[in-house]
Amino acid sequence: MGETIAEKILSSHSGKRVRAGDLVIADIDFSFAQDGTAPLVIKTIKDMGETRIAHPQKTAFVIDHSAPSPNAGVSTLHRLMRDFAKEYEIALYDIGCGVCHQVIPEGGNVTCGDLVVGADSHTSTYGALNAFATGLGSTDIAASMISGKLWFKVPESIKIIIKGRIPEGVYAKDIILYIIGELTQDGATYKSIEFTGETMRRLSMEGRFTICNMAIEMGAKAGMMEADEKTLRWLKKHSPRKKPKPVKADRDAHYSEVLEFDISNLEPQVARPHRVDNVSSVSKTKGVKIDVAFLGTCTNGRLEDLKIAAKILRGKEIHRKVRFIIAPASKAIYLKALREGMIETFISAGAAVVAPGCGPCVGTHEGIPADGENVISTANRNFKGRMGNPNAFIYLASPATVAASALEGRIADPRKYL
Repeated sequence: MGETIAEKILSSHSGKRVRAGDLVIADIDFSFAQDGTAPLVIKTIKDMGETRIAHPQKTAFVIDHSAPSPNAGVSTLHRLMRDFAKEYEIALYDIGCGVCHQVIPEGGNVTCGDLVVGADSHTSTYGALNAFATGLGSTDIAASMISGKLWFKVPESIKIIIKGRIPEGVYAKDIILYIIGELTQDGATYKSIEFTGETMRRLSMEGRFTICNMAIEMGAKAGMMEADEKTLRWLKKHSPRKKPKPVKADRDAHYSEVLEFDISNLEPQVARPHRVDNVSSVSKTKGVKIDVAFLGTCTNGRLEDLKIAAKILRGKEIHRKVRFIIAPASKAIYLKALREGMIETFISAGAAVVAPGCGPCVGTHEGIPADGENVISTANRNFKGRMGNPNAFIYLASPATVAASALEGRIADPRKYL
């Protein structure tokens, strides 16, 4: 019997052929932590009395969740990270660089066939590059940084086949929200998901990152895709120093489930409070009054996402009762958007453009909603308190739906603006 992508990557990194359910010790290609998790990583390493990192060139810290720092306490933690990075000679992406799940692949740290671990749940994003990437706790990440290895239970795999021509006004975010709604938030717990099908091949790399980013919202251990020419072109541009090692599942690989979705007639989707799997079409949700719109995050803060929103907003003004916050996913994206006139479009429309980072998404600063307020966001989570206030209500949607809703002051169907 053949192997899935997950089985092949964990086999190659453990030096033996493995199957779902096996326990392995595997070599790590890259590990990282962000400012919400790195302080515990540092404490664990220091408590163990370690004075070295196994592979400094394969290790990084990212300051993105509270960037720039909102208070003195966080500033102290940021200094701790900077001092550690300097002492141990690891890479540091400081304030303004951007969100970890954009700057790490953008910085050339991941390629096909890699095994990547990060102290952030949405590390699954890099599966779009044909890597096995998964989020872990700070203690495990400390162990991986010290030893260059980590133990894994090889996950079972689910194959999700997506077919059909993508309708106008529907984007990768709508597709993955629809799938999460069908599978539910724990429908793929500790499984590796392989996304495939004609629709996946048509998606841009930005769209593929969006899909894999939200695999964790179904409980998955990882979400990944096979590499194609789009993948290799992206890697040649962003990761020229690393040689891609594309991994393809065998034709006779075993899957716990094979699911097929035809999205030919899919409408724009909205996830309603307070669960990511509480999904319905925009036609059933439109009209809900909103107070805050947010465009950004590791899910939808990329250049393609900003372009979609800018096209809808150009020459218009957002609703006078809506606060629209926009956070590009990285410095590089911010600069490209600036050169292409998108930032001027956003500001002219009445939006506030903030530094690249995670602040509004995780609720550390930069736009925490008030009690009872409704938010429509391109983020990946909408549980109580996600944006800093458990008494607010978060709706998730695509960049197009968020931009259209910001114009109308209510959840709106973006197709009228396209």
